[in-house]
Amino acid sequence: MSSFVPGLELSRAFYAQVVRPIVAGVPHSAALIGAGSEVLAFDTERSTDHDWGPRVVVFVAAHHTEQVRRAVAEHLPDDFGGYRTAVTGQRHGVEVSDPAAWFTGRLGFDPLRGVSVLDWLSTPWQRLAEVTSGEVFHDGLQALEPARAALRWYPPDLERYVLAGQWRRLAQQEAFPGRCGEVGDDLGSALITASLARELMRLVILMRRRYPPYAKWLGSAFTRLPGTAELGDALSAAVAATGWREREQHLGVVYRRVAALHNRTGAAPALEGSLRPYHRRPFQVIDAARFADALGGAVTDARVRALPALGSIDQFGDGAELLTDPRRCRALTRAVLEL
Repeated sequence: MSSFVPGLELSRAFYAQVVRPIVAGVPHSAALIGAGSEVLAFDTERSTDHDWGPRVVVFVAAHHTEQVRRAVAEHLPDDFGGYRTAVTGQRHGVEVSDPAAWFTGRLGFDPLRGVSVLDWLSTPWQRLAEVTSGEVFHDGLQALEPARAALRWYPPDLERYVLAGQWRRLAQQEAFPGRCGEVGDDLGSALITASLARELMRLVILMRRRYPPYAKWLGSAFTRLPGTAELGDALSAAVAATGWREREQHLGVVYRRVAALHNRTGAAPALEGSLRPYHRRPFQVIDAARFADALGGAVTDARVRALPALGSIDQFGDGAELLTDPRRCRALTRAVLEL
């Protein structure tokens, strides 16, 4: 049998047995949050081949950071649980920071000082998931739990705005698998179907009030949600299909179920969830723009109503170079949304 221990479990023991005694004399908080598949509980034995091991982020007041770093460097053992405690690459087994600096570095702002519209819309879903997942081992500073609670989910009108943005992503492409197939571009039809499957998965995750992770873990996050087995089967069938009519049939199953899920959320008025032709063309769509418009119409906050219909950074930006850099995310979001 495999001897693999999930990183969250390993790090919990690492804090209790090694790190906590080292920092016991200093008021602190400690957690496994931030980067890493183990934070989202997606790590496997494969994860251990690089940049993986026992890891804890220790939070202390700013004037204690150097003191605690020195104590950790002096007393930290070389190994724990069969893994090196000084992880190679960009991550170290024990990271020491004050809360404001750490959150600002990861997100571009400190949630303990409030979360603005710009903060919400410029922060990638992956980063929000990293900060609200994982585990707090100790919160002596009483900073981590309030910060995580502040970021647990969007305020109601911003939730509607982001959901509307995701429906618009579908509206932009829903007729294209058929149109490409009609002109003999089966490869193009297949590619757009895969793109629609991605957007549908992200929409379902958002409707379940979870932050969709980045591409590597999107399928895992989707399949872990209760009640998604039939949706997953239909999406898999759509992606594997060999003709546009078959793709349209399987996508239609998903569209109808997602429309029903929209109606159950109560975020906007319920809408009729049957398929319909795309204008006068023989392509069956859900007319996703209807759902975006209904959600936008349910927004009451004047600041949110004034925003252009673009959504959050994940819905109009792409690329790791952007989505892993909070400064770039904030600059682009401010410019695009004129915040």
